[in-house]
Amino acid sequence: MSVDTHAHVFHRRLSFVEPRRFTPDYDAPLDAYLAQLDANGIARGVLVAVSVLGNDNTYLLDCLRAQPERLRGVVAIDPLTDLHRFDAFEAAGVVGVRVNLTGNLPVPDFANGAWNEAVAECAKRGWHIEINDRAARLHESLTPLVDAGVNVVVDHFGMPDRQQGTDDAGFRRLLGFGASGRVWVKLSGAYRTSFDIAKQAAPLLRDAFGPQRLLWASDWPFTQYEATQHYATQRAALDEWIPDAKDRKTILHDTPQSLFKF
Repeated sequence: MSVDTHAHVFHRRLSFVEPRRFTPDYDAPLDAYLAQLDANGIARGVLVAVSVLGNDNTYLLDCLRAQPERLRGVVAIDPLTDLHRFDAFEAAGVVGVRVNLTGNLPVPDFANGAWNEAVAECAKRGWHIEINDRAARLHESLTPLVDAGVNVVVDHFGMPDRQQGTDDAGFRRLLGFGASGRVWVKLSGAYRTSFDIAKQAAPLLRDAFGPQRLLWASDWPFTQYEATQHYATQRAALDEWIPDAKDRKTILHDTPQSLFKF
């Protein structure tokens, strides 16, 4: 019962936000994603809010409702307006909230105001907060979230700097959060830094977090890298990153089954 813990679904008839980092010129619908799971022997998947849709989770929720046994979701929210939607989110299969800070967006004040309320609500429901940011700033998000007692998931190896690789001071700080027992890291999106960096980072993350705090994800449909990446490549890379079969089973099966409430 392996789980792909990070994929996006959308189509061009949806309303994309302004401004946005990219504009998809193709559709990535639910049936295409399910076909990828089937073709690669993956039982279940986690649909994650995509930045071009902002806080509009409508299509993601429709997809979750269509496959309640096979899918879970991570939504994007406006904490000032969306807390009253959490019951409906949870009923549809949502298990977390994504905070996408790509492009050096301001780090939210998680310890105060509306975000503090949202974090507390996530902790109460057993949801996680997913952070997508460069390694250099991760500690600014992780520290208050861990202090608040909420589970945190870090995207894409923590996104170490392409030039510094695993010597990136932010990546080294990320390793220090392994002792908290509150932080999980996705082995995913290696092409967004480099596969060489991912190969070096994986054993360091394994030692710091243990396989019980690591997750694998395809990052399908590889937004902005669609022409060069393939689902099977992402899955095969895990065998190289984590050569121990028992550890891979934990990462692919046991850990995500629990964290994402399958």
